[in-house]
Parts: sequence; C-alpha cells; structure tokens
Amino acid sequence: MSSVLHAALLGVVQGLTEFLPISSTAHLLVGQRLLGYVDPGSAFTEMIQLGSILAVMWLYRTRIVEVARGLPSSPDARRFALIVVAGFLPAMVVGALAADYVEGVLHQNPQVIAAAFVIGGIVMLLVERFRVRSIVSEAGRIPVARAIGVGIFQTMALIPGVSRSGATIVGGLLLGLDRRAAVEFSFFLAMPTMVGAFVYKLVDIRHSLVPGQALEIAVGFVMAFFAALVVVKPFLNSVGRSGFAPYAWYRIVAGLAIAGGVAAGRL
Repeated sequence: MSSVLHAALLGVVQGLTEFLPISSTAHLLVGQRLLGYVDPGSAFTEMIQLGSILAVMWLYRTRIVEVARGLPSSPDARRFALIVVAGFLPAMVVGALAADYVEGVLHQNPQVIAAAFVIGGIVMLLVERFRVRSIVSEAGRIPVARAIGVGIFQTMALIPGVSRSGATIVGGLLLGLDRRAAVEFSFFLAMPTMVGAFVYKLVDIRHSLVPGQALEIAVGFVMAFFAALVVVKPFLNSVGRSGFAPYAWYRIVAGLAIAGGVAAGRL
C-alpha cells in the first residue's frame, strides 16, 4: 500500500476519533506503527487534526458567526469568547514548553499509550458512577474560573492516549457541567487549540517539508475533515442516551490490547 493510501486511511481514523474520548493521537500513532508509516517529528499526526477541527467549525458555523458579529456590541458574545480563550491558554503555554518532550519521547512509547488508555477508561467510569451535581447546562454560561479549570485538564492530553476531548469532558463534568455542555465546550475549546498546534507545527517544519510529505498531509487533512463530519452529531446523541461508559470500556479493552501487542513485539 502506498504512503498516500496510508495517509488517507490514517486521516479517516483521525476524523472518526478526534471528538470521541478515545484519543485520536494514540490511534494515529498505533496505526502508523501497524502500517509502517513514518511520520518525522509527528508533523502528519499534528497537522491533519486541523481537518477535524474545520469540520466541527463548519457544523457550528452559525454559532461562530453569531459570536464574531456580536463581539462589538453583545456582552454574551464577548463572554463566550472570553471563556474559550481562558480555556485555551493553559494548553498553549504547556504545549509550547513541552512540545519537544511530547514528540520525541511520549509519542515513541506505546507503553505510555496503553497505560493512558486503561487509566483514562477507569477514570471515566468513576466519574460516571460518582457524578458531581451539574450546575452549568449551557456551554456559553460556564464561569471563567471553571473554563480555566477545563483548560488545565486539557493539558493532560499532551500525553498520548489521554484524549483531548476525554480530558476536557471529564474535567467539565468534575467542575459541574452537564454532559452536553461539557461536550460542546470541548468542541469549542478544540478550535483554537488545534489551530494553534497546526500553526506551531507548520512554522516548525516550513523549511523541511518535502512535496511527498505535503501531499500526504493534504490527503490526511481532507479525509479527517469528512470523517469528522460523520461523527460529531451522532456522538452528541449517544452521550445523551448512554453517557460515556461505552467509550470508557473501549479504552480499557484497547489499552490492554496495545499492552499485549507491546509484550508480543508487534508494537
């Protein structure tokens, strides 16, 4: 199979898993190992994530336009923009400081991914079992301090296998958001976070990006966009019906499978 087809397949994996609390980065890293796909400096892994983010921006385009138009005159629009920025800042700071360690060490260690999958799944089950009373039912009504708290949880997603959406959703639930508000705020928080990661990586590799790698990134980007379009709304509906327990059990089983693959020398 050619590297472009590998890129397309990995783009689909990225799009399907970005907004589920099961770690798209971990799925990409494991998928790359299984396919023998080489991703120098994690450029492909990080840059195609923007395709998924553009998909959710398209789905929420009406809300985004409303906020943008309302910034000069609407207190609600300015407040919503403020909580998104407040939630984004911790990941921006920690991500910039830890980028080399994350890419050079953590992304190369499947044992870390396996452990993060299992531990994250157990944490999700515990959070579902011992629910904090919900006091915020709308993403736009999150207090600034709680938004920052969710942003701090988001920094844990620098560890592959933790899941950015999983960390922010669990953080939101622990901080008193109901399920839907936690999921929607996770979506909005992903927008500046992933755009920032894309720009940071693009600046970092701008002189070393070769035509073949650029094509693979473009293919993965497009496939991630369309795959994410398919996932977002069904995910919101499934959370309302079943909560996060199915995703938690998937994480535990997947983590044990990855650990088995490492032990068998397959990963």
